[in-house]
Amino acid sequence: MTAVAGGARLEAMRRRVRITRLALWTVIAAGPVALVAAVASAAASPTVEAASAAEPAAVRTTAAAADPAGYAQVFVSAWLHASSEDATTAQARRAQSMAPDVELPSPAGDTPAAPALVTAVRSARRGDGLWSVTVAAQETGGRLRYYAVPVAADASGASFTVTGAPAVVAGPTRATVAKSPYGVKVPQGDLSAAVGEFLAAYLTGAGEADRYLAPGGRMEALSPAPYTPSSSRRCGQPRKPRPQTVFRPTVRGCGLWSGLRAQGAGGRWPLAYELRLTARSGRWEVAAVDSGAARAGGVR
Repeated sequence: MTAVAGGARLEAMRRRVRITRLALWTVIAAGPVALVAAVASAAASPTVEAASAAEPAAVRTTAAAADPAGYAQVFVSAWLHASSEDATTAQARRAQSMAPDVELPSPAGDTPAAPALVTAVRSARRGDGLWSVTVAAQETGGRLRYYAVPVAADASGASFTVTGAPAVVAGPTRATVAKSPYGVKVPQGDLSAAVGEFLAAYLTGAGEADRYLAPGGRMEALSPAPYTPSSSRRCGQPRKPRPQTVFRPTVRGCGLWSGLRAQGAGGRWPLAYELRLTARSGRWEVAAVDSGAARAGGVR
């Protein structure tokens, strides 16, 4: 009986060993499979990362710096042409649509005609979206008055409203400017002759102005040429030029001012041009017209 019991225990121990060995080999065999499965699963599944909170976009809360000068000019023109006696006219309706809270004027019967010319001459910012625009109104008889108009702009700067009645004010004062730098008279010679021929061709059509330009320069011609030739001309160089260099076409270049009286069908007109000239092959050529007569990309 004891031998039988011992044999049974031995058989049970062997069975446990076989089961343990089988489980161990199963784990060893399953390891690479599980590793491959894990790698395949990682490749198929996208990596997800927590996104950092985006920085809030800057939001503009102030009114754009749009100049309402044109708006104020249109309003003053309509307001001065309107009358409270007839609020149905086009000018009265326009003034009221631009300034709903502004009363229309009541001109008397002997009041001079409404201004023939209305022009905005100055704009000043008074705060966030608030402007004061000075408008000049010239009557047919020549009298000139200035009006300060309060204007408000919306946050986008695309819409305006006149917020109050215009105020009659004094006009802008004349600014003090520096004395002209062109204080040296240019004597008769190659330089003055080149300038005279160029301006004659440009203003009168007597020849082609392009032939007087430096290489690469282009200039839009006046068409039709408005003036006839005129011999009245003055030329000036900047003060303290280098001795014996600004009058002969043997130096790199120079600046020059030329004033003339151009003769036209309606009379004589004083004109002035600021020029820059360069020297090439013993002759002066116009490299730039600083008075704004040239086209972009060419002579200026």
